Amino acid sequence: MAWGLDFISEEDFKDHVRATIIKYGEKLEPYDLKRFNSNLIDPIKLIFDKSVYRLSWEEIVSNEIFRQRDKSNNNDIGYFHQNIFSYLKGCEVPPTGWDVVYRNPNGIQMPDGDIVHVLYVEMKNKHNTMNSASSAKTYIKMQGQILDDDDCACLLVEAIARKSQNMKWSTKVDGKNVQHRLIRRVSMDQFYAIITGEEDAFYKMCMALPEVISVVINEEGSVSVPHDTVMDELHRIAEKYVGQTKELAMAMAVYMLGFRSYMGFNTIMERQSEDRNEEALKRMYEFMKNIE
Repeated sequence: MAWGLDFISEEDFKDHVRATIIKYGEKLEPYDLKRFNSNLIDPIKLIFDKSVYRLSWEEIVSNEIFRQRDKSNNNDIGYFHQNIFSYLKGCEVPPTGWDVVYRNPNGIQMPDGDIVHVLYVEMKNKHNTMNSASSAKTYIKMQGQILDDDDCACLLVEAIARKSQNMKWSTKVDGKNVQHRLIRRVSMDQFYAIITGEEDAFYKMCMALPEVISVVINEEGSVSVPHDTVMDELHRIAEKYVGQTKELAMAMAVYMLGFRSYMGFNTIMERQSEDRNEEALKRMYEFMKNIE
């Protein structure tokens, strides 16, 4: 199949996809109970979610592991969106400062009629990831750049914008509404169009992406599904709660992830010791201690 992207070579695109997948792979280390609970699970939420959505323990734990991995992987998608521009003509991805800098000696036509030769870009994955303080700080940074260089524009580029757009960015700084024709809020498709001169460049990239990801994964063979041991460890804890239903025993195992030092929970194993082997109880204490 002929390569359909004029603005980036097939090999460069594959290299970038490969680098992004490698970053994903770094997050695919298996989850044990200690890692699962490293930021403290909310047992109440976990049990509500399981019951309301009618999921099994295996499903709710798997969903939580996916959520934790996904939170880290959002940064990797940011890497994909930003660093692809290091392969595009006229673009630079500086190690610090701006996310992308684009220079065109022939000039860049702005919607309000201005022609500039440099674009300074701050890039966000989603339109709603900036609070008011972050927005004000970013706007002031852009305002300062325009004061230093009257031959530039500054863009807030959003990968997931509410709509396709290239408009003046209106925000608040110190409670005052501010905007400037050279400080703009731009969706990713419009930014690709500016850089490449092709209105459907972002669309073409998206159409090429699934096949390239598949090719790279098959070539590398380095992305494997991890074997998570969280459920095995939770089952071993649940087995210690004698005289309880299987469901309540699993609930107790989950409660102990967050509440084992809370009053009532900290004595529950002691109350069961009359019916349990002391050596088994000791091992359970040690097991719970190791996941702290």
